[in-house]
Amino acid sequence: MEPIVSVTGGKILGRTSGGVSMFLGVPYAAAPVGPARFELPAQVRDWSGVRDALTYGPTCAQSPYPPPIHALIGSDGIAGDEYLNVNVWTPDPGGSGLPVMVWIHGGAFVRGSNARSIYDGAAFARDGVVMVSLNYRLGISGFAAIANAPLNRGLHDQLFALRWVQENIESFGGDPDNVTLFGESAGGMSVATLLASSRSRGLFHRAIMQSGNGTAVAAVEDAGKIADELAKNLGIDPTAADFGTLGPDQLRSAQNAIALELMTNPDPDRWGPSIVTNGLGIMNLFPVLDGDIVEGTASDVLAAHPDRSVPLITGCNTDEFRFFTVPTGVAAGITTDTLPYMLTRYGLSPTLSDTYRANRPAATAADIFAAIATDHAFRSDTLGLAEVNAAAGAPTYAYEFAWPSGIEGLGACHILEIPFVFDALSDAHPLTGPNPPQPLADEIHAAWLSFAENGDPGWPRFEPDTRLVQIFDAPESAVVGNPRGDDLVALRRSFK
Repeated sequence: MEPIVSVTGGKILGRTSGGVSMFLGVPYAAAPVGPARFELPAQVRDWSGVRDALTYGPTCAQSPYPPPIHALIGSDGIAGDEYLNVNVWTPDPGGSGLPVMVWIHGGAFVRGSNARSIYDGAAFARDGVVMVSLNYRLGISGFAAIANAPLNRGLHDQLFALRWVQENIESFGGDPDNVTLFGESAGGMSVATLLASSRSRGLFHRAIMQSGNGTAVAAVEDAGKIADELAKNLGIDPTAADFGTLGPDQLRSAQNAIALELMTNPDPDRWGPSIVTNGLGIMNLFPVLDGDIVEGTASDVLAAHPDRSVPLITGCNTDEFRFFTVPTGVAAGITTDTLPYMLTRYGLSPTLSDTYRANRPAATAADIFAAIATDHAFRSDTLGLAEVNAAAGAPTYAYEFAWPSGIEGLGACHILEIPFVFDALSDAHPLTGPNPPQPLADEIHAAWLSFAENGDPGWPRFEPDTRLVQIFDAPESAVVGNPRGDDLVALRRSFK
């Protein structure tokens, strides 16, 4: 007999396979369509009878990835109104006291969904965890700073989903007092933001930030410039009322047009310095400094409020930025002559390349740029957040995923660690190549499980004086003290 559980809204029917019960596309909030797209999330409406939770639910309006990226990871997009939904995997819906993990997907805050095969929570449930993956409002719907609309609607969705977990996870055998929040890229940035926010106290008890940072925040006035440009493109006033009359296709087209303009002409006078600098040339719709959920950068807020720290794993991949430069062809255009321009575009001193080149004498200009951009976008603040969290007295663990993809040129790029974390290598060969090492997946998956169960992933803590980092690699992983520390010193000095 297939499992039925009661949740906010009514009863849902799941299915069981291989000892794991799954409930897919469960709405945790009312459908945010029309004017409600730009309002705070609202309680889901009750339904009668038993609702099927057998297939993935809709996703927020978004465009496919460009062909080179799509070839590596595919794209997301399931039409429908009830896109504020969660998936739940559990080893025992009739059990109790099981650790809980809640996943926030990436996608630069404009793409992504909880329906990807490499986010399948079956392996976590197989190993004794109740796993939840959530969708949230993206792009204009979630993050445009529109007049008469609350800011950071996408973050409000995430908080609403976490409250849903607190209220409902016992129905799936989970322990609401043992919740680990984890996410990657924009999901990792969301984890950092929620970690520092007073609004999330008690909603999770441990956190894992994969390939994110806590600095991707926009000033309100700069976010308003993006909203004004979007409205101009759409021929409307930049108000919630006017935006609320538009359908998903119109919003998607406007997002694409603005993203292209910003990429080709990253003028801080037009877009705002925090958009150009903190968005890293990749993002234009992302969390805004609202003084409520987002009081500042995560590291600054945690330093001022150390009581908000929780046990934390934070890390990134060795070659993150190759994901953005190699398949897109950008790397082919970076030469010794163009490298200084590329660094200046990211607000970095051209002389910074001297340190990185000295440490990599055989590297090309494109290699140097990718290394610097990786540290700038991910590694520097990843370890900065670890420093602050550890200084607050919370158990803190740092990692670096170093195994290089079997796809030529990618190295240990962005997203590559995810199928290892989820023990889902069979679904990731376009990104990993045909023979990814299963023992490495066993190792990192087990570390995440252990952390969710008892707060210890199995390697030494990061402390500001020792700066120990777990390097995940094959055939063997290792703990290293302050890896490539001189690179980070030079990078941070370049901002002074």
